[in-house]
Amino acid sequence: MGISLKKDKLRKTFHLAAFIAFATLASLCTAGAFASDAAGLRSRITDTAKKHLGARYNYGGVGRSGFDCSGFVQHVFHENGIELPRSTPDQFAGGKKIELYDVQPGDLVFFRICGGRISHVGIFVAQTTFIHAPSSGKRVSFADMNLEYWKKRFAGAVTYIGQDRNRTPAGAPEKK
Repeated sequence: MGISLKKDKLRKTFHLAAFIAFATLASLCTAGAFASDAAGLRSRITDTAKKHLGARYNYGGVGRSGFDCSGFVQHVFHENGIELPRSTPDQFAGGKKIELYDVQPGDLVFFRICGGRISHVGIFVAQTTFIHAPSSGKRVSFADMNLEYWKKRFAGAVTYIGQDRNRTPAGAPEKK
């Protein structure tokens, strides 16, 4: 009977070790697939945004008649299966805050154009470039965050991609 108990204990230990190994492998595979999905989504968002280059600015616009900045962002994300709030302040409040040096393509960058409030948003594309619907009389275009105009007005960045919606403090100017 002693040998049988040892075999049973050994079998249970083996099953537990196999389960732990399987669970670890499964989580690694899921994390890899998730990262790949997030990278694909980021690419699709920036590609979608680029398709609207040249679209007219239209205050309150969200489609064929043109876009304002938050309408443009909302429309691009909607085309990629992500529903965002309509207003710029709500888009900022609804995303996960990230530091500027952590911004990736498809994340949102925000600016204080009208006084001290967050009033402008764009979609980060690469390096220091973002795409946005600028203002009346202009069209959807690229802008460079290294220009003094944008540097002075930068308010923060958020992501809606690959995150658990937990909010963390951020929005500090770019670290040198």
